[in-house]
Parts: sequence; C-alpha cells; structure tokens
Amino acid sequence: MSDVLNMIQSILFSAFRMGVPLAFAALGGIYSSRAGIVAMGLEGMMLTGAFSATYVTYLTNNPWFGLLGGMIAGMLLAMFEGILIVRYKLNQVIGGVGINLLALGGTNLLMQMVWDNRGKSPLVPTIGKVNIPGLGSVSVLLILLIVLAIASWFLIYKTAWGLRLRVIGENPQAARSLGIKTNQIQYTAMAVCGMLSGLAGSYMCIDQLDFFSRNVTAGRGYIAMSIDILGRYHPLGILAGGVLFGAADASQVALQRFNISGQLLKMIPYLVTLLVIVFAVKHVKAPASLGKNMNEE
Repeated sequence: MSDVLNMIQSILFSAFRMGVPLAFAALGGIYSSRAGIVAMGLEGMMLTGAFSATYVTYLTNNPWFGLLGGMIAGMLLAMFEGILIVRYKLNQVIGGVGINLLALGGTNLLMQMVWDNRGKSPLVPTIGKVNIPGLGSVSVLLILLIVLAIASWFLIYKTAWGLRLRVIGENPQAARSLGIKTNQIQYTAMAVCGMLSGLAGSYMCIDQLDFFSRNVTAGRGYIAMSIDILGRYHPLGILAGGVLFGAADASQVALQRFNISGQLLKMIPYLVTLLVIVFAVKHVKAPASLGKNMNEE
C-alpha cells in the first residue's frame, strides 16, 4: 500500500514538472488557433527552441540568455510558417508538418556540425529553482506559466485585440469587412505562438535536462495540440490539461518498478492523446475558420 501511495505522490509531483513544457506549447497553440491557423508546427517550434536555448547557453554559460535565444528561434520559425500560410495560402496541415520535418532535420544537422555528436550536446547550466512553502523547490518557469496563462486569458477575452483575434478565427471575411487587419493580427498571433513554443522547448533542455538530445521533444508538440482541444482553446483550461498529460508522461517512470514493458510505458502519453481526440473533440467547439485559408472561405 505504501508503495502505491509513494507512486501516486511521485506522479503528482512529476506531473507539474513535466506538464510545464506541454502547457507552454499549448498556450502558444491557442493564439494560433484563435487566429484560424492550425497549430501543427508546435513540434518544430519546440524542437528549434530547445536546440537554440542549449546552444546559446553553451556559448554564454547563461541559461537566461539561452531561454531568450530559444524564444527568438521559435518565433522566427513560426513567422516563416505564418508567411507560408497567410501570404502564400499553403495548406495549413502540410505547412505545419513541413515545419516539423525541417526542424528535425535541421537540428540534427546543426548538432553534428556544432558538437560533432549525433546523440546529444555537452552539459550546460540550468535555470535555478525557487522554494515555495508547501510545494518545496519548483521551477521559476512554472510560476511564469501561471502568470502568462492568466495574462493570456485577460488579453484574449478582455481586450479589443483579443476580440479581433477571436473574430478572425470565427469569420475572417467578416473581420475584414469591419476593417480589421487580419494578416497583421495573424502574424502577431503566430509570433506569440512561436515564442511560447520556443519557451517550452527551452524548458526541456535548460530546466528539466541540462543538454539537448536528438528529437528531444518526441512528439510533445502534437500532445500540446490535444491539450488545446481538451482545454477548449482557453488559456486557463490548458493548465489542467498540462497537468493531466504531465501525469501521463510521469507515469512512465513511476510504473517501471512493476516490471511493465518499457515500450508499453512509452505509449501512455500518446494513448491519452488518442483518447482525447476520439472522445473529447466531439464535445469541443473549435474556431469556425480553423484550418481554412482566406481563399477557402
């Protein structure tokens, strides 16, 4: 009985820690989705941010500079995807998958060029923790996540810019007829999406870990898309979704003591993702123009 209780406690503690990058990326996905653009490129933005954060930290020996570098790299990749979709009307799913493949191949190549290693980078400094009474030592980025989620709720639902963003996601033609600069807002939404996704990837390498490894994100960008669905595309809803998927991720480690197949344990987060898509998506109303380019309206 005590083993089970210890396992549950371990999973709950790890759920918050491992749910942070998922929630950051999901929060970025909300901005993209509310602008009518499918957040298919989250995986690539996270991976690019993870590599860039590690590399900048390696050069400067300062993880905060690395964090900034990861956010900028994620933003630049998101803007590139935004140009392909908004300006050139590329199919959103194809564009996002292409961005992910570009990030995967690009980071593998750069890792080989920079560190002459195809597996992982050298160790780098990590961001420190803060002590909170009752919770113990927690990441500074966990606190930042909560602050940004609340700020995003206010921005999207309580400001004129947020109203314009939501109108574009529902009906971009109507938004244009009202004089709203749809392209400008979509580019801004993609930039924010990229920064938050880059922050998510940065967290993985300079907070959870202290190095970058090949394909370190391992599909977490796609899991973040499921969190958006589960959280009903709401900034506060993604916090609960992040904890849920963080618990699914953490359970891999906790269940190892029961001699369960490692391959089966690695499937847990992705099985949860499939369950969300199958059972939750029918009860969630996505923005009406999500996935549709202007010429498809």
